[in-house]
Amino acid sequence: MNDAIANIKNYSRIGKSECTIHPTSKLLIEVLKIFQQTGYLGEFEVVEDKKGGLVKIQLIKKINDCGIIKPRFPVKYTEMAKWEKRYLPARDFGVLIVSTPHGTMTHREAKEKKTGGRLIAYVY
Repeated sequence: MNDAIANIKNYSRIGKSECTIHPTSKLLIEVLKIFQQTGYLGEFEVVEDKKGGLVKIQLIKKINDCGIIKPRFPVKYTEMAKWEKRYLPARDFGVLIVSTPHGTMTHREAKEKKTGGRLIAYVY
């Protein structure tokens, strides 16, 4: 997962319009869907092959920085502001991705649903 996010960041920085990632995982696909919903990625296509899968991603050059959060810190919904300050450059700029019992979602959705989880990644 870390290699995939690093590839997206590197391809975006050098100005490429497409990125290919392999191998894939269910968690990576969920994170990419959130990146797409929040407007940081364009369309992506999952291609199944016998070697772990492949994802072709259209980059739209809106990513300033993105990364994986290791270790995956447990976070309560009341503590989200503390983690926003730590990983995001400004208030209401960028998203933290949280794995919750209700699925993978942004930190804003987790606050609305009043649920905690584990931090996975950030993007801005």
